[in-house]
Amino acid sequence: MFSNPTCLIFGKDTIKRIGKEIKKRGVKNVLVLYGSGSIFKNGVYDAAVKSLKDNEVGFVQLGGIKPNPVLSKVYEGIKTAMKEKTDGILAIGGGSVIDTAKAIAAGIGYDGDVWDLFEGKAPVKTNVPIFTILTISATGSEMNNGAVITNEGENKKWSIGSPDLFPKASIIDPSVQFSLPWNQTANGAVDAITHVLELYFDKTENNMIMDEYSHAIVKTVLKSTDLLMKNPSDYDARANLALSATLALNKTNSVGRQGGDWSSHWIEHSLSAFYDVAHGAGLAIVMPAWMDYVYAECIHKWVVFAESIFGITAGTPDEKAKAGIAELRKFYKKIQQPTKLSEINVPYEDLPKIAANASMKGKIGNIKRLDQNDILNILKLAY
Repeated sequence: MFSNPTCLIFGKDTIKRIGKEIKKRGVKNVLVLYGSGSIFKNGVYDAAVKSLKDNEVGFVQLGGIKPNPVLSKVYEGIKTAMKEKTDGILAIGGGSVIDTAKAIAAGIGYDGDVWDLFEGKAPVKTNVPIFTILTISATGSEMNNGAVITNEGENKKWSIGSPDLFPKASIIDPSVQFSLPWNQTANGAVDAITHVLELYFDKTENNMIMDEYSHAIVKTVLKSTDLLMKNPSDYDARANLALSATLALNKTNSVGRQGGDWSSHWIEHSLSAFYDVAHGAGLAIVMPAWMDYVYAECIHKWVVFAESIFGITAGTPDEKAKAGIAELRKFYKKIQQPTKLSEINVPYEDLPKIAANASMKGKIGNIKRLDQNDILNILKLAY
């Protein structure tokens, strides 16, 4: 079964439509969330506020949401929304802002500590509508029903999901991403590739249409990112990258599959729960190391990956698989992403702590079920 109720509005000069989208759903007062304040410099804030005012939608603001969004900000948002009696949330930013919006909406709909929902102590239910204006393409949160938040007091970076958390409408104007720092564009590219591959490597056989769909998304990300290195204002490249990041994790890519593997995400979440590392940068380090550790469990899929994505045709299956992994690392290095934990100054002696955190809920993974010792071995490979 496939369902995605989010209305995606994509293209130049589309931000002005947000007020109408909110108003027609009966929302009268929104909590506007944003991050560091870049939206005040690139015209996004002015366009959004004008649209709200033109459509007689009231709003209150909460800024300061940072990458790897934290639980304390979720608490602040819940308190503000309830005090100001908002009946909707507008997230303007990237995945961190949108995930915070989803957590706030979930918290408003729950009579207790919102972290209970991340602990699995209660189901996520809410009637608070969420709207988004995307300014960084990476996580796909603008068109899916998941959110990841860090409980900074307990070093837990965990997720929630619910049909109630799909945004009602999301706007993507790729042109507002022209001014992004390069590392944010590169982080987003890695995140999008990883989302595709988490679903791709899950032992599902004979799902040819989804495999080809995955190949197309990854190849588009590779080509678009390469073009953006040369010209960050290439609209077509920016638009192709933006839509690829959305499609990578809006559930279309999971049709007919077994849910994916997600080991790399689990391990990276534990890494960034302790260290201030961007999610995409962490994934550039972790996923190739995970591949090195598990590819033999499903070698034919890695051969198809190497052949279809990188055009590798020579060698034994083992040689092809290794060459494909090497090409992925090569691309990450090309776009100035780290590929070793040592490059981001993670102490080697901290690896057991990270492995213990990643295995807190038990074994992880699909291709190969990984226990704490397996995770530690992967972290060592990543060092």
